[in-house]
Amino acid sequence: MKILVILTAMPLGLWGKTYTDHNGVRYEYSINADTAYVGRSSNIVFSITILDHFTVDEKTYTVTSIGDYAFSGCSGLTSVIIPNSVTSIGSSAFSGCSGLTSVTIPNSVTSIGDLVFCGCSGLISIDIPNSVTSIGEYAFSGCSGLTSVTIPNSVSNIGNAAFGHCSNILSIIVDRNNKYYDSRNNCNAIIETSTNELIAGCKNTTIPNSVTSIGDYAFSGCSGLTSVTIPNSVTSIGSSAFSDCSGLTSVTIPNSVTSIGADAFYNCSGLTSVTIPNSMTSIESCTFLGCTGLTSVNIPNSVTSIERSAFYNCSSLTSITIPNSVTSVGDYAFYNCSGLISVTIPNSVTSIGRSAFDSCYFIETISLPNALKSINGEAFYDCIGLKKIYCHSKIPIDIDANVFGNSDRFGSNYIYNTATLYIPSGGSSQLLYQTATGWGQFANIEGFDPTSVTSIKADAKKLRDGYSVDGLRYEAPQHGLNIIRMSDGTTRKVVVK
Repeated sequence: MKILVILTAMPLGLWGKTYTDHNGVRYEYSINADTAYVGRSSNIVFSITILDHFTVDEKTYTVTSIGDYAFSGCSGLTSVIIPNSVTSIGSSAFSGCSGLTSVTIPNSVTSIGDLVFCGCSGLISIDIPNSVTSIGEYAFSGCSGLTSVTIPNSVSNIGNAAFGHCSNILSIIVDRNNKYYDSRNNCNAIIETSTNELIAGCKNTTIPNSVTSIGDYAFSGCSGLTSVTIPNSVTSIGSSAFSDCSGLTSVTIPNSVTSIGADAFYNCSGLTSVTIPNSMTSIESCTFLGCTGLTSVNIPNSVTSIERSAFYNCSSLTSITIPNSVTSVGDYAFYNCSGLISVTIPNSVTSIGRSAFDSCYFIETISLPNALKSINGEAFYDCIGLKKIYCHSKIPIDIDANVFGNSDRFGSNYIYNTATLYIPSGGSSQLLYQTATGWGQFANIEGFDPTSVTSIKADAKKLRDGYSVDGLRYEAPQHGLNIIRMSDGTTRKVVVK
């Protein structure tokens, strides 16, 4: 107990000392140590040379590290010289220093932390010394001015997305003596030697046929990438592997690929078509989210689930055929696919997630299979183009009142008043549907014979253009009168209240 009292009674002034140089750079030190580090320094501008040591009260302190967030957000900082007394650079040390064009890293530095130079868009070159063993996650992410990267033989660990969103990199070279990474066959990529996983690429990358996986964020933000051929040696594509590759128009995915991670093609707005290989069993969450240029997609019958937001905001997608192997369509799976005219839901589907087809304004006909057990809230919300809804189950499943609801801008109960609900004829089905929440709101409920219907297809015509009465083109219906032109030349009027 006495020892504890002595420790806790030590004067607080012995710790947390600071020293500021003539450039405004702040150094943190303790009088009980001989070392110091660069602390949080704000509003630093122009060029600076970090001190290797300083003296206070006749005692000299050696600067051995640059702390986390030390210069983060100093957009006026243009160049930095780091002394050879420094061995590590902390997380986000220079993140957001958009004016930084030059940095000198000495041979004493052994580690570059996470996000160190993230968002340093003005940085045009970087010399990673042969002393560095570790490069953290997102270390150079968003350094859009970088044109080349050379990894020395000392590096043994590179974090995810270390060079993500470096859209102008043309050349990637790994020192041939590096034991952990390589750029075999002059491929312009970083490959982890022991696993054959490609962890970082650029727009000039050629994926060697010895690569077995494409890692998380490998090509993330590579906006200059226009096409990529994935060899049949590859079995997996990691999460966000091609996210934000806005220039990517074509990708060939071989049948050897058995898994594609979440967000893999997130925001690939230039991608127009994709064929998913029949080796896939699931389309993961957000895989094609924001692929606004995607007009067609082929889903094989090996796929059993379409996960959350898989095709979210694929606004150019006009038709989709869900194969009869699929049992679940996840939340927001086709949310705001505003160009979608036709969708086929097979008998195998047992659940449709929340907002799965929300804001698919121009779908006219849907057929809900007998095997369907659940339709979650707002699944078909704002599908104001719906004219016919076929339910094959004699007994209505429990649904929320908003499954077929709509925004106030379209008028109260627009879908319920304009669409016809078709249910199996005979028995008590009519009464059951009329008194069930979410079904009874339909103004028009009619019977049909499910056994006489082998398939129900929407109009094969596709949405070509949409215009307001003032001639302005849009992607989704606007307030007032809208005129839409179909692929066969016919037009329709849609009134949004």
